[in-house]
Amino acid sequence: MTENTGVRLGAAPGSRGRTTIADVVVEKIAGMAARDVRGVYALGSGFARSMGTVRERIPGAGSGKSATRGVSVEVGELQAAIDLEIVVDYGVSITDVAGEVRENVISAVERMAGRQVVEVNIMVSDVKLPDEEDEGEERPRIR
Repeated sequence: MTENTGVRLGAAPGSRGRTTIADVVVEKIAGMAARDVRGVYALGSGFARSMGTVRERIPGAGSGKSATRGVSVEVGELQAAIDLEIVVDYGVSITDVAGEVRENVISAVERMAGRQVVEVNIMVSDVKLPDEEDEGEERPRIR
C-alpha cells in the first residue's frame, strides 16, 4: 500500500510548498505605493507622525521613517483589505488623490504579494497648508 503525500511527480518546483506573506510586508508595500502618489503629503495622523519623529531621534529605536505608519491591513491566503490614513497637500483634489492612491496600492499589492485586494479604505486626516512647518522640523534659533 502506498501513501499519497499530495506531491505530484513532475510538478513544477515553484508549486511545491506554500508561501506565507506577513501582514507587515503588505503594510510596507501599501505604504510605499500610497506615498508615491502626487498630492499625498504623509501617512498617519498628526499624533502618529509626531511620535514617529520623536522615535526617530532616539538611538536604536528604529531606522528613519516608518513605512507602515498610517497603514493597517488584514491579509488572508488569497485576499487583503487595506486601511490608510493620509495627509494631502493643500490645493489638490482629495477625491482624485484618493482614487490614484487606491489604484496604485491595489496594483502594487496584487503584483508584489499576489493577493487580491478587496478594498482600500482611505481616511484623510489632515491637509498640509503651504505655510505650515513640517512636524519635527526644528526652527532656527538665530535668524
